[in-house]
Amino acid sequence: MDAFVTRKKRKLSPAPALACNTTPDVATPATDANEESTDVKLAILASLHSDIDHETLLDILLAHDGNVETTSQTLRTRLPKKSSTSNVVVAQSSLRSFAVASSDSDASPFHKRAKLLSRKGATLHLFDPQDISEHTPCTIIHNFLPAEEANSLLQELLDESKSFEKITFKLFDNVVSSPHTMGFYVGSYQEMQEQKHEYVYNGARMADVRTLTPQLERVKARVQEVVNEQIQERIRTLYGGKRLKYQSSKLWTPNAAFVNCYNGPQESVGWHSDQLTYLGPRPIIGSLSLGVAREFRVRRILPTDDPNPDSTGQISLRLPHNSLLIMHADMQETWKHSVSPAQTIDPHPIAGSRRINITYRHYRTGFHPRNTPKCPLDNITLHHLHPVTTATN
Repeated sequence: MDAFVTRKKRKLSPAPALACNTTPDVATPATDANEESTDVKLAILASLHSDIDHETLLDILLAHDGNVETTSQTLRTRLPKKSSTSNVVVAQSSLRSFAVASSDSDASPFHKRAKLLSRKGATLHLFDPQDISEHTPCTIIHNFLPAEEANSLLQELLDESKSFEKITFKLFDNVVSSPHTMGFYVGSYQEMQEQKHEYVYNGARMADVRTLTPQLERVKARVQEVVNEQIQERIRTLYGGKRLKYQSSKLWTPNAAFVNCYNGPQESVGWHSDQLTYLGPRPIIGSLSLGVAREFRVRRILPTDDPNPDSTGQISLRLPHNSLLIMHADMQETWKHSVSPAQTIDPHPIAGSRRINITYRHYRTGFHPRNTPKCPLDNITLHHLHPVTTATN
């Protein structure tokens, strides 16, 4: 605030010509204010638009590349005034309504990588599916399955989850367990035996491996179809018409599924990226949420010398019942994700306080344990592949 109080007197833009029987607008700071810090810009905008909350002001300021004047003009012309007598809850406006028009009339700004909107120390909440696609490495599809099919699958997995267990693994010299329970499903008896006796996860073999239930198998086919459609859409609109480096050119064919059960608002999972050992580089995961809605957060993995301090901000996505979240090829190696503990939740009529999450995965043949490097000393399979990309990819 000292900089704000002691700075030189600000120049104001010339007052606009007034039409008859009109009231002049409040003077708007000139474009040279763009050299001010973000906090000063927000203070200016807050003084001009006191009825708009801080987070909305920040989101729209970032969408206009920090230009206070154009942000203020957008707020005056595009945001409806709040009614002091209304208690109606309204949905978040899409960030596209505040997009700055491109000077090239033939080019769509949404066919390019969107500017990072997260801010260090803050969480940006996104709800609109296209905003989520533009600003995260994810696609969300609401009401993915017919309602009756989604409820039937939920009930089946709630019954299955009664026998789920927490996964234990060794972290340095300590044995720790996962903060939620889970089950692991594969397509055939042969794959089940291979998973039990050949695959290694976090230094241990998995004892409880099951074959896909009939409903999980049926839904898998639908997930495969939609995920492959969305892969092509993302290549066309956000990857410049070609796959990312090291991204598989083959059809995504899921052959395994982890089913997680979060029983109550405090069960969660911390920041992590999924292991690439058996998925290979640039993996894609289809994640179906059933039951109670929970908050899913993502943030970028950044090099220590990244010059942008706002790059470490978080983005929050709400995953309601019967929603499919696709984690695309740029997710696991350049972003981390988590499911945060919740203070309160809205109970689901079937699941109560429980959330079931199915993550369909494609275990690639070339990364089978027989093809994975071994440590010559104790014959333990390596568990991680290092990222193959840089922050600029």
